[in-house]
Amino acid sequence: MYQHDAFDRSLIAARAEQFRDQVARYLSGALSEDEFKPLRLQNGIYIERHAPMLRIAIPYGVLDSRQLRALAHVARAHDRGVVHFTTRQNVQYNWIRLEETPDILAGLAEVGLHAIQTSGSCIRNITTDAFAGVAADEIVDPRPYAELLRQWSTLHPEFFALARKFKVAINGAAEDRAATAVHDLAFDLYRNDAGDVVVRVKAGGGQGRTPRLAAVIREDLPWQHLLTYSEAVLRVYNRYGRRDNIYKARIKILVDALGADAFAREVEAEFAHTGTGPALLDQATLDAIVARFRPVTLDAPAAAPVTDLAAAASSDFQTWLHRNTAPHRAPGHAIVTLSLKVPGAAPGDASDTELETIAALADRYSQGELRVSHHQNIVLPYVRRADLHALWQEAVAAGLAEANIGLSTDIIACPGGDFCALANAKSIPLAKAIQLMLAPRAEEVGPLRINISGCINACAHHHVGHIGILGVDKRDEEWFQILVGGRSDNAAALGSLAGKAVHRDAVPDAVSRIVDRYLALRTPGENFIDTVGRLGADPFKDAAHRVEEAA
Repeated sequence: MYQHDAFDRSLIAARAEQFRDQVARYLSGALSEDEFKPLRLQNGIYIERHAPMLRIAIPYGVLDSRQLRALAHVARAHDRGVVHFTTRQNVQYNWIRLEETPDILAGLAEVGLHAIQTSGSCIRNITTDAFAGVAADEIVDPRPYAELLRQWSTLHPEFFALARKFKVAINGAAEDRAATAVHDLAFDLYRNDAGDVVVRVKAGGGQGRTPRLAAVIREDLPWQHLLTYSEAVLRVYNRYGRRDNIYKARIKILVDALGADAFAREVEAEFAHTGTGPALLDQATLDAIVARFRPVTLDAPAAAPVTDLAAAASSDFQTWLHRNTAPHRAPGHAIVTLSLKVPGAAPGDASDTELETIAALADRYSQGELRVSHHQNIVLPYVRRADLHALWQEAVAAGLAEANIGLSTDIIACPGGDFCALANAKSIPLAKAIQLMLAPRAEEVGPLRINISGCINACAHHHVGHIGILGVDKRDEEWFQILVGGRSDNAAALGSLAGKAVHRDAVPDAVSRIVDRYLALRTPGENFIDTVGRLGADPFKDAAHRVEEAA
């Protein structure tokens, strides 16, 4: 992972001390609530239903074991022993005391963690593929480019007060595991016929009230222009983006209003000025960034099957191996995903003791490095295949070996109405109910992404769930809209609304009927999303409402 230099360390520490002064002035009455609000938001603090929430950035989802232990310490000393991993590769604490936040941020700064730009109308945490640098299908490692974007965007004076928040993702693999299609600005790294790294630029994606898929506005952009082209996009957005209406301020509205071609022309016109500016990259700059990534030595034999007799005899281990590991680019290794989706638990949550156990597993089996996935799970990127059975045994003992990655119980859910002041409905109880209902037949159903958001802000990406569920308020009761057919991979699509909203008590049965309809209609070996793609959403919309006539 990237090793911070002296400038990074001093910036993070200074930012924490600056906020200490701001909190002290607010608590003393020297700063009003209105004056303090933008300052706390710039440091990742929201005022939620019961307590302040603190969001910590995990730059492009990469952590080391020391940082994970620091996060566990904060959970134990300053929260209620739990952290929540988000779809933006961030960490959230839901029971923080405002007066303790300066100490929290100062402590996290010692291990290179911070809350800078985790909220506010600025460029948020840069995200990428949780398998970056190790995936078998990777074309270009996106991490150094994500780091360049992080350094460029952090406290950028021109883009620190945008019309609205701005989310950026970058992908370098054949399979898009970074959900680039639903980001304000996104990049695909690939190689042209000459073997040079080039960039496909997408803009105008997003979810929320007006979900849109990003449009491709540039192909074959030389990687050296990654930052200069980003400047051009943001300047066009700054110039034309709506500031008079918060609901129409996102770049997706601008791209939609102008049209993708017209927007691209505006960007190209601006790029004529920015393209040779100080943000133009060169090979020496990239090499310097790459050199700061801690080298990882992988010395497993080229052929390393799991041949342990106990492993071969264990059907539970074989299932875990099938569901929770992925091909690695280095022979003799595997990528392991530890599920934070045990049925009956809040999706994406982990206790302080679980975090410390995962940190120990990373030290023993993954070179001390971890990743946070946008599916709210934890990835160990450097596991020797010969160690998989031993790792699994330890994970089983710690309750971290749920073999459900990508299945219907691997539900993505936001904190919802249990915590969030914006939520219309509670996501967590519904996620638990659906998990427990589907768990007995999760293997039979196979790959199925279910995403549950407690409000239209779509923090759980319900628009791109194979089955998306959105909480709405009807006469002070919790109801949920159901969407079918969304996906965030290479064939990205927005889900179709399956009719009127369903009362919260009826949602698990509605989901069960959708699953039953899929099992009845699928062809041999066909996944849920492919069945929807073949037949369209109508058969599943009908199944959702077959029993109850929704209000």
